[in-house]
Amino acid sequence: MAEVDLATVFDAEPVACAVISPDLEFVAVNQAYERLAGPREQLIGRRVFDVLPGGADGENAAHWRSALEWVLAEAQPYVMPWGRYDAQVPGRPGVYEKRYWSTVNAPLLDAAGRVAMIIHRIEDITAFIEQLRDERPQGVEVPVDLLRVEVELYVRSRELQSVNHRLRQAQREERRASAELRETVQRQRQEVADASHDLRSPLTGLQTRLESALAEPDVDSREVLHAALQDAERLSDIVSDLLELARLDSGAPAATEPVELCDLVRDALARHNCALALHTSLDPPAVVDGSRTGLLRLLANLLANAERHARSRIEVTVACDGGEAVLEVADDGPGIPPDERQAVFRRFYRRADARRADPNGTGLGLAIALQTARAHHGTLRIADRPSGTCMVLRIPLQPPPCRRGGGGRAGPPRGEP
Repeated sequence: MAEVDLATVFDAEPVACAVISPDLEFVAVNQAYERLAGPREQLIGRRVFDVLPGGADGENAAHWRSALEWVLAEAQPYVMPWGRYDAQVPGRPGVYEKRYWSTVNAPLLDAAGRVAMIIHRIEDITAFIEQLRDERPQGVEVPVDLLRVEVELYVRSRELQSVNHRLRQAQREERRASAELRETVQRQRQEVADASHDLRSPLTGLQTRLESALAEPDVDSREVLHAALQDAERLSDIVSDLLELARLDSGAPAATEPVELCDLVRDALARHNCALALHTSLDPPAVVDGSRTGLLRLLANLLANAERHARSRIEVTVACDGGEAVLEVADDGPGIPPDERQAVFRRFYRRADARRADPNGTGLGLAIALQTARAHHGTLRIADRPSGTCMVLRIPLQPPPCRRGGGGRAGPPRGEP
């Protein structure tokens, strides 16, 4: 059996065919497509929408874009509604005749199942449509039923296009919602597992100490009670943090007031008993609209994190940048590698050095700080720094009060007494 030259078969195919890349550029066209759209030298390498009748912003381009993007997203064929596009009569420039076309776009998949190319096929169905219209021999009356079929076919074709568009939109929304739901369920499962692990440790310690005290009457009760109190305090810390995260996740509104961040920092440092050197640079006023209690807890968490990793020094600065208040808490510790800077804000995530420095930490402090920043329409991130770690909080400044009055001068201009 003779070997088939597929390139020759493609080029000789009587139906107009083109191969389109995922970037929606023409890769190849056959002779029939050339007769329809022009020489291949003017097509290959150009975007589909640049050669469409009506231009890249026309209705025709919108239909094509929808169809081709569907094929790329779903890896499924897309049949476009038939439509009319008049073609120029060969050898008669400027003279056009009516033509009706049926267009199919089909994916060409690679070994991994991804769309490598799109096969674009346009078939002339003018003869079929003319049977439903008035192009009949003279004296032949057009049956009313045929006219009704034509109208019904046209209307249903447009309805099908609209339904397909809504179906694709619904499928995209469903996939997005399903992905978000899976991610949420997985995150919740992980959080429950992490919470169970962190709660089990103090509970086990508390139970062991109480069982030992009951089994050994001569044990020092004060020592047992002191250790049990520490376990209970750790349990209380974890539960308190979990409740705070649940409140933040729920989006429950908190009472807000004007908060001057420089005063807030002074208050937090007065409460924070730190054995390291503390250096501040406060540039008031930096007034934000927020929860003073929530922001105090955020700052306390950042200070605790800095103290856990710092070698000898912690710096706290407050400044204004455009319409934002900027609070930075920096330490001179070993720093956080770039690939871990997102992970440290996950719940219960604790780096090895953090566990060594504070075995009783909950791993929720930075997660609470991040959620608190978002609740204040702000951001919390780790800035690039040659050494150490610098946490940067940005919160919108409180807008200045509106001026009132009828436009009179508040005081004399320069040069007047």
